[in-house]
Amino acid sequence: MREVEQIYYNEFGVAFHWKKNNEVFTQKVQIVFKEMGFYLSYEEIKAFAQIIDNTCEEMSCDGCCHKGKCHKFLLKTPVEQIDLAVSRNELYQIKDLVEGTLFNMDLYDYITNVCRN
Repeated sequence: MREVEQIYYNEFGVAFHWKKNNEVFTQKVQIVFKEMGFYLSYEEIKAFAQIIDNTCEEMSCDGCCHKGKCHKFLLKTPVEQIDLAVSRNELYQIKDLVEGTLFNMDLYDYITNVCRN
């Protein structure tokens, strides 16, 4: 098994770059949750974060008889052919995973590229 360089994790999943022979492949990020993995570019992760934000905004439990305890709904992904059946709690765990990944990637870029003297 190849080595990985972890970017972010929570109790629901993990995001990392693959490594081979001490070389880190930073062009794409492996994000794994719910026993599946997505191998996405930075731009695709940003798009996924926007999809998740839009879904959270559209999801209103006001006036709904389930009051946030609905079984599952479909979450779009950056891969057009794939939607995920997730619960409300899973949606927020995925949101944390994706936003934490973006934050750490942006922080690393800032420290290594912007702050160079």
